[in-house]
Order: sequence, then C-alpha cells, then structure tokens
Amino acid sequence: MKNITRRLHWYFTLVLIVGLSGCEGYFDLNENPNLVSNPPLKSLLSTTTQKTALNMQRVGGITSYFVQYLASPSAGSSTDTYQETDYTSTWDALYYAMADLTDMKNLASTEGASEYVGVANVLLSYHISLVADTFGDAPFSGAFTGDPLVPAYDSENSLYQTSLTLIDEGIAELSKTDSKIALSGSDDLIHQGDTEAWIKTAYLLKARLHNKLSKQGTYAPTAVLSAVDKSYTSNDDDARMGTFLLRSPWAQVARDNAALVLNGWLSTQLIDQLLGKNGGVYDPRIEKITDKTVNGEYKGTVNGQGNVGGNNTVKDESYISLNSPLTGDDSPLILASFAELKMIEAEAAFRNNNKTRAYAAYIQGIRANMEKLGVPNEQMEKYLTDPKVAVGEAGISLALIFKEKYVVTYLNPEAWNDARRYNYQYAGFKLPLNAALSTFIRRVGYPSSERAENSNNVPNIITLDSPLWWDQ
Repeated sequence: MKNITRRLHWYFTLVLIVGLSGCEGYFDLNENPNLVSNPPLKSLLSTTTQKTALNMQRVGGITSYFVQYLASPSAGSSTDTYQETDYTSTWDALYYAMADLTDMKNLASTEGASEYVGVANVLLSYHISLVADTFGDAPFSGAFTGDPLVPAYDSENSLYQTSLTLIDEGIAELSKTDSKIALSGSDDLIHQGDTEAWIKTAYLLKARLHNKLSKQGTYAPTAVLSAVDKSYTSNDDDARMGTFLLRSPWAQVARDNAALVLNGWLSTQLIDQLLGKNGGVYDPRIEKITDKTVNGEYKGTVNGQGNVGGNNTVKDESYISLNSPLTGDDSPLILASFAELKMIEAEAAFRNNNKTRAYAAYIQGIRANMEKLGVPNEQMEKYLTDPKVAVGEAGISLALIFKEKYVVTYLNPEAWNDARRYNYQYAGFKLPLNAALSTFIRRVGYPSSERAENSNNVPNIITLDSPLWWDQ
C-alpha cells in the first residue's frame, strides 16, 4: 500500500503540468485519473466504470486457472500449479480504482450528486469483494485517508460487512430523486446513466454476498431470494462494459497466441464438461466458446502438464477464441448477468426447500446463457430437453446447479467463490499435475510490495490452501 501512496503523491505533483483533454485522453493516462488535476465527475465516472470491468478481467485472468477454465501451455506454470505467485500489478490496479472511486464519492457528496455517490458505493463494494475474496484481510477503512502511509488491514469478515453496507447505501443513494447532477449516460460505461439498472446490479451483488455464506450458520436463503426479486429480469439487464482503447483484453490474449505469447488455453476440465464426458451431455455452448483444433476436435490442456506438443500454436488444443461473443475484439466484459442471477436463485431456492422455484430458475438460467451466446434454437431445445438436463423438480440438485453455473460464469472471478463453496466437487475435477499443494487452492499470497513496505500490517503468510472465513 505504501508504494501506491508514494506513486499517487508523485502523480499529484505531476498534475500541475497536466491538463484534462477529454475522456479519451483520460484513459491514456496510464489508466490513472489521479494524473489529472481535479477531474470532474463525468471523467471519474468513465474511468471508474472502465477500471471496474478491467479489474474483473484481471482477477478472472488469475482465478480462471484455479477453477480450470484455463490451463497454461507451459508445464508447471506457477498459477496453474498453486505456487505462491506475486500479483502486485493486480493488487495495485484494484487499489488505484478504489482510490478513484473514493475521490468520485467524496466529490459527488460535496456537489450533492447522489447518483454518483450511489455508483461509487456499489463499485467500491464490488472491489472490496474482489480483494477480500482473493487475498483475505486487506486495507480499506484506513487506506484512502492519506495517513498513515502504511494502513492497517481490515479482517475478511469486516470487509464483507463493509461491502454489504456499501451496497445498501448505494441502493439508497441511487433511489433518491433529488440528485443535483444526473449520471452522464455517455460516461457511464456500464449502464449508460440508467439508475434503475444500477439498482438492479446492486441487488445482484447483494444476492451474491448473501449466497456466499452458504457454509455459515448465518446463511439465509430468503435474504438471497429477496435480493434476487429486485434484480435482473432479462439478459438486457446485464452489467457489461465494452469500451476499450483497442480491443477486449480477452481478445488480446487470443491474439497473443499467434505471436507466441502463449496464454488463454482452455482446460481439459472445461472442455470435457462441455463435451459431456463427465457424465453429462454434449453442450452446444462449446461452439460459442472455442474453436475446433486442426484435427477437427475440441481438446483441452491438462492443468500443470502444459501443451503435450510443446510450446506452439498449431492449434492442436483449444484456446480462447476471437470467434466467441465473449472473447472477440469488441466483446463486452460481463461483470454480472441475468443467467448468473437465475443460478443464484436456483441454489437459494433449493436450499430453502423450494424445488419448484429452483428447477424453474435452473432452466431459465441455462436458456438465458444460451441465448446470450447465440446458440441456435434447435441445439438449445435439444439440450434443454435431454433427460440429463431436464430432470424435473424431483431431480434437481446442487450438483446440477453448480455444474450449469460453472459454464454460465466462464472467465468470471465469481466462479472461484463458487468452486470453494462447493469444495471443488465438479465431476472429473482433479488437482493440477505436480501441484504445489496437496489439496485445492483457497487464497493467494500477498504482493511482495506489501510484504516489503507494509510488513508490520500484512498478516502472517497463510498456506494457500487455508480457507477464507466464509469458506469454513
């Protein structure tokens, strides 16, 4: 944290000679609006909504290996095999965004712009969850005051409570009708200034937060369902961001493969599930997620093993695809979706002994996801009516709900929360070859910069298989 603060101080000195030149130039400033002196609310809004989506992708780029959406083409890759890895750049990006959101919230409060305050609260809540669900204890309550330069760490549990409080405060601010400044539609890169859409997204995040406690005695499925009822009603409500300097970062991953910067290879676990090899049925969404290999088949990479043909891009295994509506050049980054919401509803309803509602939501979630991906109707109906999918109310189970949600949350960091809550019990799920842990990963280590410069506050290094508080 100290190194971030020092850099921010340097940036604030630099702003004396830097002027604001509009939204496009704003993004060019190393993705840091603190390079601009006294940025207006509109610029803070565009920057923070973009950064939020990019940070979701950054964290997803790590956690997608843990849930085996992705596998490294290099044998023994550190992230792939649960080795302690330095994620300083991701930590920094998350805290830069929270600093910007704090600036936006403070400025909006001063100007009576309740709609901006509401968005800032919602996105701060989201960032806190990203940090706490990845690292554990982390600075927040004392992180953005400027003093001390080495802030104390809040506990995982308190960060959860703060995140929940910020969501409720965000909903309250967004619900006000007397905001002195309306959200700028052109600068809101997620919901285009639609406060009702932001409220719906806030309730989805609230449903996530309540559902995260499924292992805890305080878990209340009725609280989850109450939030669900106030959230999305169709795919049109999804929280997504599609404004990039050049292209989607996932598309860049796909393009980098052609330049032998190997990344974004799909795991055997994901491919085999989509092919129905783990006791399921062929899932046509595979055709909208990846491409066939040069051998005319879909083939994943075993986590920890690497590409069996050596480090190459002859397409003998399946990669992230530029042809997918999720990972093409112009594909938006989806922070939260209607399909995910229906799967949250299905789980909570099942745990609340309402199998009728659980089964209906389960089917709706699959359909919504397939429609989002553009699966042809004939293929969609064939899948939805297959006896292994269309199990009826009597056959609905947590195993089926988690199996389908695994596909719905492809590349989203929320999938790692689900995997931990579910104890990685997906059919066929195995430890990576030569894993550094004897069991599945539950957290990542603190960045080297924090351990070096905020060592008095960084918690003692816990083994990466030690569960977070809500995972126990």
